[in-house]
Amino acid sequence: MALFTSILVFLLVASGLYLVMRRHIYEVLLGVILLGHGVNVFMIAMGGWSDETKPPILINGEATAYADALPQALILTAIVIGFAVTAFMVVLILRGYEVTGTVEVGEQGREEGEA
Repeated sequence: MALFTSILVFLLVASGLYLVMRRHIYEVLLGVILLGHGVNVFMIAMGGWSDETKPPILINGEATAYADALPQALILTAIVIGFAVTAFMVVLILRGYEVTGTVEVGEQGREEGEA
C-alpha cells in the first residue's frame, strides 16, 4: 500500500509541476489543482493510514490502535481552502481574458505597442 501511495503522490505532484510551468493559464490552473491533490494524499499517508487502525470510536470500552483524526481534519480544511483558491483563480482568469483578450501567460502584461 505504501508503494502505491508513493507512486500516486509522485504522479500527482510531477503532473502538477509540469502543468504549472505551461504557458496556457488553464493548464496552470489544472496544475495547481493536481498539486493540491498530491499534497492531500501525502498528508493522509503520513497520518498513519493502514489496515490495522480503526476509527477513533470506543466499542465496548476497548481502545486499541486507532487512526489519528487530526490529519483527516487538516485534509478537510485543505480541500475547502483548495476549492476556494480554485474558484478565485477561475474568476481571475476570466477577468484577465476580458481585459487582455488572451489566456496565454506571457501575453497578459503586454500592451499593443510593446514588443
